Amino acid sequence: MSTPIKNRYDFVLVFDVKDGNPNGDPDAGNLPRTDAESGQGIVTDVCLKRKVRNYVQLIQAEATGYGIFVKEKAVLNNLITGAYNTLSIDLTQPPANEKDGKTRTKEGAGQKGEIDKARAEMTRTYFDIRTFGAVMSTGANAGQVRGPVQMTFARSVDPVVTLEHSITRMAVATEAEAEKQGGDNRTMGRKNTIPYGVYVAHGFVSAHLANQTGFSEDDLKLLWDALTNMFEHDRSAARGLMSTQKLIVFKHDSALGNAPAHKLFERVAITRNDPSKPPRDFSAYTLTIDRKGLPEGVEIIEK
Repeated sequence: MSTPIKNRYDFVLVFDVKDGNPNGDPDAGNLPRTDAESGQGIVTDVCLKRKVRNYVQLIQAEATGYGIFVKEKAVLNNLITGAYNTLSIDLTQPPANEKDGKTRTKEGAGQKGEIDKARAEMTRTYFDIRTFGAVMSTGANAGQVRGPVQMTFARSVDPVVTLEHSITRMAVATEAEAEKQGGDNRTMGRKNTIPYGVYVAHGFVSAHLANQTGFSEDDLKLLWDALTNMFEHDRSAARGLMSTQKLIVFKHDSALGNAPAHKLFERVAITRNDPSKPPRDFSAYTLTIDRKGLPEGVEIIEK
């Protein structure tokens, strides 16, 4: 892994979905998430981070330093304990620096110096901890990490229409179902989609927090690759056609930054070409970036 980054970054992620459900809400029968007041579609930051994690896990295949902490079927406390084992710290024994025979306040709990070492080991081992941070005080205790990369919810440019479709499977699951249907053997189901939507999410990369976690230039490059290509490896019948249409990065020439993020984001505009027609693909929109009067020390990178 290379040197931690020295620049602040703010970015805009533009992606679209056609005939799919970009992020179902389990509290609403898995309907696509929407803002009840505006009708705009919503994709949570957690959903987007999951796709980044999945991409890194696929591309790096758990290479050294690129493990994924929060992944499918993971037992997080076991991974935290694993960091202590790597450091040869036995959590069932009194701390090595205790000379008066004191025992741990809680069996299996790390002490101050041990927690710092375990936290550093976790950030070295897991890409998503270095990137997004993590709470690791649920078991053996490796403290908490505040990640340098943060993302907002994605919102659709226009209101979206949620559709519910009846679907049929020409098979049943049990003999009892077959007998009940007299051999017709059909199973009815439901599928929820939106016809089309363009979504915009915003993100931030802090150089100061990157120095605390070891988030590096190599990690940053991998993050850009993930945001650009993550939908290509996340296909499913439920999500339809999802694609990253544009990643716009504002690079500051300093760690503190040279302009407020919201002012930079205002330079990106997405407008519908013909408001009288419902959009069904990205060509129905025009994306523009205002480069005039760009604050000194800010560079725009398009991916």
